[in-house]
Amino acid sequence: MKLILKSSLYVVATTILLSVVYPLVVTGLAFVFWPGKARGSFVEANGRVVGSELIGQNFTGPKYLRPRASAAGKDGYDGTSSGGTNKGPTSDGLAKAIAASVEKARLEAPGRSGAVPADLATTSASGLDPHLSPDAARWQAARIAAARGVAEKAVLDVIERHVEGRTLGLLGEPRVNVLLTNLDFDRSLTAR
Repeated sequence: MKLILKSSLYVVATTILLSVVYPLVVTGLAFVFWPGKARGSFVEANGRVVGSELIGQNFTGPKYLRPRASAAGKDGYDGTSSGGTNKGPTSDGLAKAIAASVEKARLEAPGRSGAVPADLATTSASGLDPHLSPDAARWQAARIAAARGVAEKAVLDVIERHVEGRTLGLLGEPRVNVLLTNLDFDRSLTAR
């Protein structure tokens, strides 16, 4: 009986420590040291919240960078239904989806040669990836420039301003935040 009582007290103590005390301390520290990130890294434009730096959203217009395709939820980009397609490498459905994405990317960038960047041909594992590779962003520059009536170099300059390096100089890959770049397009690119 003594052993059962000790074990039960241990379970209760560790449960309180790890599911109440620890999360409260970590959350409190986050609010003190990184308040914007702790609140969701919301992005504002014209006095209203337009999204988060951390969650991808769909941009369909020709004058915007388009993000990686999303399989999260019925229509994609559903934050309550994060997930990928879960199609394996031998799936015919995956091969057809990639072929369709490659064809669409090529149609939107006539005259472009070389391989279509992988993140324009595949879906995000979470379905909510807010970033593209710099190559995928550059691939779309001609379409964006034509839709906005500006020089392609102006679009590429905005993209280059938003290329983020590897985290801590060694983790991950260089990337471009789609939402922040699109907001910069709206701020800084006007038709000539």
